Amino acid sequence: MKSILVTGATGQIGVELTQALRNGYGAAYVTAAGHTSQPPGDLTQTGRYFHFDIRDASALNQIVESYHCNTIFHLASLLSAVAEAQPLEAWDTNMNGLINVLETARTHSCAVFFPSSIGAFGPETTGFNTPQDTIQRPKSLYGITKVSGELLCDYYFHRYGVDTRGLRYPGLISNKALPGGGTTDYAVDIFYAAVKNRHYDCFLRADTQLDMMYMPDAVNAAITLMEADSARLKHRNAFNITAMSFTPEQLAAEIQKHLPDFKISYRIDPVRQAIADSWPRHMDDSAARAEWGWEAKYDKATMVKDMLEQVTVKLN
Repeated sequence: MKSILVTGATGQIGVELTQALRNGYGAAYVTAAGHTSQPPGDLTQTGRYFHFDIRDASALNQIVESYHCNTIFHLASLLSAVAEAQPLEAWDTNMNGLINVLETARTHSCAVFFPSSIGAFGPETTGFNTPQDTIQRPKSLYGITKVSGELLCDYYFHRYGVDTRGLRYPGLISNKALPGGGTTDYAVDIFYAAVKNRHYDCFLRADTQLDMMYMPDAVNAAITLMEADSARLKHRNAFNITAMSFTPEQLAAEIQKHLPDFKISYRIDPVRQAIADSWPRHMDDSAARAEWGWEAKYDKATMVKDMLEQVTVKLN
């Protein structure tokens, strides 16, 4: 990676990934781009930032050509709950945006990182130790775009030689950027509610177990995969990765170790609950470990401790 473009840089992953890349490769070599969300100050103050719609192929090409980008981290998309409310908009953004990125990469010889998700699986998939290679029949529009994206990236690798690589992210937990309409958003919202009000109304059932990951691990995984020796990669799009697996009830219990007066109640959102029920509880990430040395640094206890500390500072 010599000159990098990050699309969706104002999103939950994008904010922290952009900063990590600028720290690692130099701010002059990392261009950030966003569309719907207001960029935080440090995103615009530490390097180049452009506002454009990923569906605008001409604008995308112009940026890649002007700054000689050879790597694109393509994060721009609509997430699961938002996609269910706006399915046509989600298909247009998620799929036509990806096509634009892949065509630009083909023209300019760029490598492409594409984030997939546990949403790429469906209820027919084995829920525990979900294999790397297994049936994928998601029931959400978001999941359908992720499976389609995985296949499209594979096609561009085999057909045109575009160096595409991707990860199936679990639910992501961050203290830097607020979530943008995903099914696992509760695992971020709960910390702000705990620190401010000592109470949280959860939109998923108490026993809804899902794979999760702290954002520093998610960022490290993306960078490590893109830096990996291509010859070692048997899989490309996309690797299962995981760090921890828990339910809202278990997360609340861990928070109560630090805030004993914290309480959780439940007000179920049927749309997001249905999506969560169709997703794996725990993925098998042995392929990522074997092919490029994946290893998470945070577990539930260390994540909760750090999140509470960081959110407390942020709110104060």
